[in-house]
Amino acid sequence: MSGLFIKTTKGMAVIEKSEGELPMRVRRILIMVDGNRTVEEIRELTMSADLDMALQLLEEEGYIERAQAAAVDGTQATSAKITSANFKFRELPPSPKAKDLDMARHFIINTLKTFCGPVAHLTIVKAATAATSHTELRELFSPWYEAIVATSAGARRSEELSEMLLKVI
Repeated sequence: MSGLFIKTTKGMAVIEKSEGELPMRVRRILIMVDGNRTVEEIRELTMSADLDMALQLLEEEGYIERAQAAAVDGTQATSAKITSANFKFRELPPSPKAKDLDMARHFIINTLKTFCGPVAHLTIVKAATAATSHTELRELFSPWYEAIVATSAGARRSEELSEMLLKVI
């Protein structure tokens, strides 16, 4: 199995519950499905021999769907791509402060860990850690925002969190 999956409303609801209707190993895979990670990336993280079976079960039961299918019928809000053009970045001073760069970097990393989990969106975390300019961090804004709004707590606070990040990015 290959491709990109996103959680459905049913999938997001089951993640919010502490006790589950899913076996723990399947629940872990559901948590890793975020619309950004490919099946191959999830396979590397989980090292699960039965990943294809778990994804098939999740898809058949309506917890996940292929990202491309969701984008076509428009039923899944998390499949909509957010672009940097949707947000107004501040004008950078002629010589940006290293402190602002560090604050933006740490904000991205810490909010992802808080709202998405400690091992979620490692690609974004690695890119933020390696970023050496505000321009590089601004390129991460869209994927960061998509990751945050994919969680229920993040969706509720997305406007506030975005404003906070935009002040330093």
